[in-house]
Amino acid sequence: MKLLLRTSLTPMMAALTVLVAAPGSAQQAPPYTLVETGRTFTRLQDAVDAIGAGTGTIRFASRRFADCAVQKAGDVTYQASIPGQSVLDGVPCQGKAALVLRGRSARIEGMVFANIRVPDRNGSGVRLEKGNLTVSQSWFRDSEQGILANNDPDSAISIDKSTFTRLGTCEGSGGCAHSIYIGDYGSLKVTRSRFEQGRGGHYAKSRSARVSILDSSFDDSAGRGTNYMIDLPNGAVGTIAGNWFVQGRDKDNHSGFIVIGAKDKWRSSDRLTIENNNARFAPGIARSSNFVVDFTGDRIVRRGNELGKGLNPFERR
Repeated sequence: MKLLLRTSLTPMMAALTVLVAAPGSAQQAPPYTLVETGRTFTRLQDAVDAIGAGTGTIRFASRRFADCAVQKAGDVTYQASIPGQSVLDGVPCQGKAALVLRGRSARIEGMVFANIRVPDRNGSGVRLEKGNLTVSQSWFRDSEQGILANNDPDSAISIDKSTFTRLGTCEGSGGCAHSIYIGDYGSLKVTRSRFEQGRGGHYAKSRSARVSILDSSFDDSAGRGTNYMIDLPNGAVGTIAGNWFVQGRDKDNHSGFIVIGAKDKWRSSDRLTIENNNARFAPGIARSSNFVVDFTGDRIVRRGNELGKGLNPFERR
């Protein structure tokens, strides 16, 4: 059953709550190690700069870090020694994010990003400005945004086995922040991940040309002032399948779970496939809504979706 798939994430989430002391004591070794050379660093930026335009892996000690970095080039892997025990906590670079990425590519493995806030209310765990991004077994929590990506139509984003908790806000001067907000990217792939307890905006908003959102859960039962589960404002092709959706009570907009082309539709959504999902309201909620809302007029393929009471399968606007 799909519910068993969702609860299989629980051990990972439990591990992620294990937070250790901040660095700084004289007895502690430098917290960042460049795997390829064994060289150690006390500042994350120094480790990133040591890789430069090359390729390298930075291994993080099991600590809570008041630190951040900007990657300007190269291919860098950010890797927790023990998944869930390396936390970039509360410090943004350039008023943007804990990691600001504009190199060729970045991989993030087992990291935690928490409590990132900035004046324009777009504080993110990761700010992706260009290049490919792969994220696995990571947790984004209690920030204004989890991942915020700019435009790079030639690059791809992949997120697997990751959790997004208590993210989003519509209090900023520039509009809403979201759990993830992807600009005009070539593709977005989300697999086996969990979105929960949103604090405003959408759970997944993407302007990418192609989307693949599979085997993930969107649990809005404890959300506050949230909007859509998935928003594809300019349209997209691809697949949304095998996901579990629960809409909660406290909504800013409860009219749709998946909404396609609501803002300036300028790309095709022909044969976007939405299949084998399970969607319903949280217990005790009696209202009507739409599982899929389409503004594009394109051929949207829908099949095998299991919908709870009060959910209309499709509305074209």
